[in-house]
Amino acid sequence: MKRIVAIAVALPGTAIAEAFDRPIPQPQTAAAEFWFLVGSVALIVALGAVQWMVSRR
Repeated sequence: MKRIVAIAVALPGTAIAEAFDRPIPQPQTAAAEFWFLVGSVALIVALGAVQWMVSRR
């Protein structure tokens, strides 16, 4: 019985949480923009290659 009372007394103290701090987004770097450009161009080239292969059939 004493154990149950001790747990009931301890629970409200553990339930109190810190306030939520929103994460601050980091600025996009030039390297990230470059690799996004490379990926975008590669995707467009791949789509063009698929269109060319399908239209030949």
